[in-house]
Amino acid sequence: MKRLAVYCGSATPSDPRYIALARDVGEGLARRGIGVVYGGGRLGLMGAVASGALDAGGEVIGIIPEALASSEVANHDCTELHTVSGMHERKQRFTDLSDGFVTIPGGVGTMDELWEAISWAQLGYHDNPVGLLNAFGFFDHLLAFNRHMAEVGFIRPAHQGIMIAEGTLDALLDRMDSYVPHTPIFQMTAADL
Repeated sequence: MKRLAVYCGSATPSDPRYIALARDVGEGLARRGIGVVYGGGRLGLMGAVASGALDAGGEVIGIIPEALASSEVANHDCTELHTVSGMHERKQRFTDLSDGFVTIPGGVGTMDELWEAISWAQLGYHDNPVGLLNAFGFFDHLLAFNRHMAEVGFIRPAHQGIMIAEGTLDALLDRMDSYVPHTPIFQMTAADL
C-alpha cells in the first residue's frame, strides 16, 4: 500500500485523545512509508492527521471541494492540494489516488465516506481494503450494526469481510496489507445474489 485515504472528522472534540489519535495515525502511516490522501482541511482530526504525517516526513495529498477551499479551511501545507468541484468528485479522487481506506473517528461526513467505500467495494468499483480504526471503542455500535445487517441477510456472505476493524493502527494496517479481494456484485450471477 503506497497511499491510503484517511476518513476522519473536521471537528475538534473536547476529549484530546481524538486529536492525539489522528496525529498518531498520520505519523504511523508516514513511518511505514504510506502516503496520506485526505479531505484537505486544516481543522480538527483532518488537520491533525496531515500534521502528523508531514512532521514525520510523509506525503500528504489533500482533496478539498471549492466551497470549503474558499472558506479558508484548506490546508496549504500539504504536499499537494487539489481543489475539486464537489463531494462526488472528491470521493472519486480518494479512490483513484489510494490503495485503500482507513476510517478513524468522525461524524456524518466520515460515515458517508466509509459506507461509500464499502458499497463501491461490494459493487466492484475498487478492490482495495477498507479499514476501520476502532480506537477507544468509538465504533463498537457501528460494528454491532454491521454484524446485525449481515445476520439479517443484507450483507452477502462474500462481502462480510470487506470492512476490516482493529483497535490499533499497526494491527489494522497488517490486516489491510494481507487483504484478499472478494467477488464483487458485478461479477456475480443472479443465483449468487
